[in-house]
Amino acid sequence: MPRRPVSTAHGDATSARVFTVPNLLSFLRLLGVPLFLWLVLGPEEDEWALLVLMISGFTDYLDGKLARTLGQMSKLGAILDPVADRLYILAVVVGLTWRDIIPLWLAVLLPLRDIFLFSLVPFLRTRGYSSLPVHFLGKAATACLLYAFPLLLLGDDSGTIADLADVFGWAFTIWGVGLYWWAGLLYAWQVRKLISTSPPSQAS
Repeated sequence: MPRRPVSTAHGDATSARVFTVPNLLSFLRLLGVPLFLWLVLGPEEDEWALLVLMISGFTDYLDGKLARTLGQMSKLGAILDPVADRLYILAVVVGLTWRDIIPLWLAVLLPLRDIFLFSLVPFLRTRGYSSLPVHFLGKAATACLLYAFPLLLLGDDSGTIADLADVFGWAFTIWGVGLYWWAGLLYAWQVRKLISTSPPSQAS
């Protein structure tokens, strides 16, 4: 596992630039979060809410591709991308729970994992780290959940398509929640291993 000090947490390939095309797309994704919540909780325009999620998913792919293609990797972009993902997951969880599409226990289970990981950050800082590399399990879990929740929203209707969306939505949800917590426990194990094998940072 590569060492990632706080001062170089994102490597030399990133820059401190703010006004880049990928960052603009990430900002637009963030603006879609309150719009999605309003569509789901206010007028209950589920079709438009699904469109917002689809656009978010496309821009999520596009900003990463453009950042690599245009050489516009930035420290801000490395922060905005996962923050946007988690805000969308939180917004969808709140919206679907409010609409009684998903149970309350599921709405608690997902943010509880993020709170658990956040509690590990002070231990990382004692070894001079701000974060650890994102594991592929975490990316897979996020992908499953970002597929699951739009399907569950689409399944909140009647008809064959809604029934199929509901079945596939819950399948993605079960896999996503399982992988989400598996990735979190793996992260905790990495933190424990790091603490046991690395000396305390002088900065701490």
